[in-house]
Parts: sequence; structure tokens; C-alpha cells
Amino acid sequence: MKEERFFYDPLMSGELPQEEAHHAVKVLRLGVGDEMWLMDGKGTFYRAIITAATGHRCLYRIEETLPQEPAWQGHLHLAMAPTKLMDRVEWFAEKATEIGFDELTFLDCQFSERRVVKEERIDKILISALKQSRKACKPILNGMTRFRDFIRQEREGDKFICHCYLSEELRVKSEELQIDKSLEGKPSLFTSLRPGVPSTVLIGPEGDFSIDEVKLAMEHGYRAVSLGRSRLRTETAALVAVHMMQLKNAL
Repeated sequence: MKEERFFYDPLMSGELPQEEAHHAVKVLRLGVGDEMWLMDGKGTFYRAIITAATGHRCLYRIEETLPQEPAWQGHLHLAMAPTKLMDRVEWFAEKATEIGFDELTFLDCQFSERRVVKEERIDKILISALKQSRKACKPILNGMTRFRDFIRQEREGDKFICHCYLSEELRVKSEELQIDKSLEGKPSLFTSLRPGVPSTVLIGPEGDFSIDEVKLAMEHGYRAVSLGRSRLRTETAALVAVHMMQLKNAL
């Protein structure tokens, strides 16, 4: 039995985008009459037959339309400060898409080590992971956004910020704390999440959010939560947050 091949075509125009066409015709050697599966990234799969295939073009005819049921409840939005090394951001984008979430925003924070992200590169990674994991919906990708601008935007549902400060540190800067005290006064993100309720989770840079940023977020309705006792890298913390959201909202 032939393996099912999935291709991404957001427009469903009857012709694959050039990069997808190249993969279908040149790499996989598909030709006229071959069956393939398409996804529009908006919640529907399609069974199609190739009607024309040349070096740079692949035309198809849709034979069957298959709307997909949601795999989780709510809207899962992860907003993170990108790391200095882009391969870590790319790794996160791939794995988070495989697990399943709805929206990704990059934050420009006070202590950010990177303030520019190549969105086209991240988008290609999202699409690749979408096809590999056979998800019906492609995550929304938002470009770099100033932390203050993001915080002030209206959002539905629950809003959380993950940081490493104790509650008293938000009032007075003090010396670095021991890891085993880092959970004091903060509930777990997992226990705070409510199934079916849209959720936005903020993850800061390697140097954490600034105290002023945490205060501002809490003033705008964000609740401080913990991801556990371990001190996590930014991309690891972001993936843990996505996994917690996914587990809490899985149908």
C-alpha cells in the first residue's frame, strides 16, 4: 500500500504552490493519475488526483472533501521571546506544531537577546510540521511584537505569565533565590488552565521578564504561574507550556 502524501495548499486553487509542486513532481516522482492528499491549514483535508505534472507545476482535481473535527478545545496562544540562537526557536516551532496549538507570537522584551525573526523561515517550519503530524489547522504566526503593545491588546479567556520571581521580588529587587523556593506563591500553569477556555501564555527571554514587565502584565489581567521546580531554557519552557495547554484541552 502506498504511503499517503500530504501537501499544503492554503488557496485550494487546483494547482500546488511552486515549492509543494517541486516536491511532488521532482522529489516524489508523482505523475498524472496519482492520488495525493491536501490540507488547507484551515481545518479540512482533501483527496485529489493529479491532472498535469511538469517540472514546476502540479495541477490537481479534488475528489473528496473531508472536514476535520477539532483535536482540542479552546484557542491555545503561546507568546515567547525568541532565543539568541534561531535553531532553538525553530526546534520549538516544529515540536509545538506537532503537539498542537493555535497561535504563536514573538515578544520583544527588555532583556531579549534577539529582536528580529525571519517569519518566512518559521512559517516553512510550521507547514512542514503540520504535514508531518497531519494536523488540519496551521498555527497563526505573528511577527515580533513589543511586550507592552502585546500586553495592552484585548484577549479572550485566561492569560498567564511564567516568570521566576517570588511575589516579594516584584516589589523589591533582591539577590538570586534558590531553585527550591521558586514556586512560592505561584500556582501551576497546568492546574490553572481551564478546559475549553482560550488561553494565552507568556514565556520570557533567558534573562526572564523584567520586574516592570511582570507588574505591567499583572496589571492587565495576566496571572503569574509556574511550570515546575526545574529552571528551564526559554524554548523548553515554551514547549512545556504548549504541552500543558494541549493536555488540559485534549478532547
